[in-house]
Amino acid sequence: MNYEKGYVYSLMEQGGPTDVCEGYFKEAADEMLRARTLCAKANAVLPDDPSYIQYLEELFGKSLKDVRILTPFICDFGNRVKFGKNVFINHSAILSSSGGIEFEDGVMIAPGVRIATINHDMNERHTIYTYGKVTIKENAWIGMNVTICPGVTIGKYAVVGAGAVVTKDIPDYAVVGGVPAKIIRYQDPDKQKE
Repeated sequence: MNYEKGYVYSLMEQGGPTDVCEGYFKEAADEMLRARTLCAKANAVLPDDPSYIQYLEELFGKSLKDVRILTPFICDFGNRVKFGKNVFINHSAILSSSGGIEFEDGVMIAPGVRIATINHDMNERHTIYTYGKVTIKENAWIGMNVTICPGVTIGKYAVVGAGAVVTKDIPDYAVVGGVPAKIIRYQDPDKQKE
């Protein structure tokens, strides 16, 4: 069967499911290989050589003048990630981004953060996938070794403490931590600099 270009991405946008055995999935497999190759090239460049950025710009298909990403860095779907301005992603981040990830303006990501936007079907786990976009709103700060699960939205100015596993949406200005992440307190919005 012939599938229209981009069909697999329309399924991902809808949350799936997708089936790796179907012909439409080849487009996704090709993007995964392209993304992993570009990440490997970026990671092979010494950190003090800014030329690694050219590989990341090719990965995301855009200039990264307002985005700073430190290597090593892994992303499996560069075409499914959107950046606002002044986004900072520290080293050792892993973006499993087939379901879509959006970083709004001013987002800060600490070392070792993992973001998942894909899940496996419970019964057909080797072939059937479902998806959930992750949105991290403006000026949110994600701590070291945080894991963010599919479908989660992190509110603006929220702070996620180191090691947390975020399974549900986090409200604006909330400070959360733990496994699973729970609200510890709220920040005063009047003290935030816009």
